Amino acid sequence: MSDNEVAPKRKTRVKPKLERPRLHKVILVNDDYTPRDFVVMVLKAIFRMSEEAGYRVMMTAHKLGTSVVVVCARDIAETKAKEATDLGKEAGYPLMFTTEPEE
Repeated sequence: MSDNEVAPKRKTRVKPKLERPRLHKVILVNDDYTPRDFVVMVLKAIFRMSEEAGYRVMMTAHKLGTSVVVVCARDIAETKAKEATDLGKEAGYPLMFTTEPEE
């Protein structure tokens, strides 16, 4: 090797560790005014549930006060919760869906 030659330097690549986005739960909150059939219809329309699954989620909320409807990415959860709540408001019911981060 002569003095004019330069040994190539190795570049180290650093891969940033990306965390998966945190998932959020959409929660159905029970109330005493919204008819059960309407709640099941909203669950079928917005969350693409079957009649049986919608009924189970609605009854869980009825008995326990709240029920987890679906777990998904934050923006999807917030959009679906807002759509479902707005559908209840349009029909004149106090139907309410909330979101919270999954633990």
